[in-house]
Amino acid sequence: MLAVVKKPHTNIMLFEVKGNIPSQVLNYLQQQFGKDIEIIEDEEEFINIFETDWYKQINSALTPGDAIKVYRENYGLSQTELAQKLGNLTEDFIIELESNRRKISQEMAKKLGQLFKVPVDRFYLSTSKNLNQEN
Repeated sequence: MLAVVKKPHTNIMLFEVKGNIPSQVLNYLQQQFGKDIEIIEDEEEFINIFETDWYKQINSALTPGDAIKVYRENYGLSQTELAQKLGNLTEDFIIELESNRRKISQEMAKKLGQLFKVPVDRFYLSTSKNLNQEN
């Protein structure tokens, strides 16, 4: 069960109470907050996205270059900005990495991992997904 209390005149959640909520607590919340409380009886079960078939399929198709692009965009960096953060590289160098035309060295994977705060193996080719990696 979930009880969500919203601030009056907004949709911003003030607080929420989850779990088996005793009826006296629910009654108190309803008395205090009236129409600003929402009680959800059948809360959907959360799943770990990393364990879904969908994620596994997407992840298996993701190349190291794709990973760089995703992290770069999530951090709001242009290719030029990423190149500078990685040690005064060129935009063309980043374009080649993202398009899988250039292999990612162990040193570069380490820099990317540190910059994006993720494990370095996100930037390694786990299988021969992309034959363009050979260049």
